[in-house]
Amino acid sequence: MVPRTPTATKEEVLEALKDCYDPEIGINIVDLGLIYGVEIDEAAGRIKITFTLTTPFCPLGPELVECIRMRVGSLEGVKEVETELTFDPPWSPQMATEEGKTLLRIMGVPI
Repeated sequence: MVPRTPTATKEEVLEALKDCYDPEIGINIVDLGLIYGVEIDEAAGRIKITFTLTTPFCPLGPELVECIRMRVGSLEGVKEVETELTFDPPWSPQMATEEGKTLLRIMGVPI
């Protein structure tokens, strides 16, 4: 039997996603609070990322999906990356991490 490579942990997935930036704002999608869920199916090597955009009209959604798939797909043991875009609940600046809120405040966003 060939030993199976363990699938990435949630922490590793979130760290990898910090390399994906909202191109209009310039803050990574984790610190912006755009990641709503990370589900790991270790047996299948599948990771599902549930995320949102800052606005439903964001034209750069496909670029973020590609970045999510590339970054998470490059983690050890990951065979498949599924993405689910949702707008429920709608994103607001209050969903950002403390670091994200600090960066948003610097940009003049009232929080």
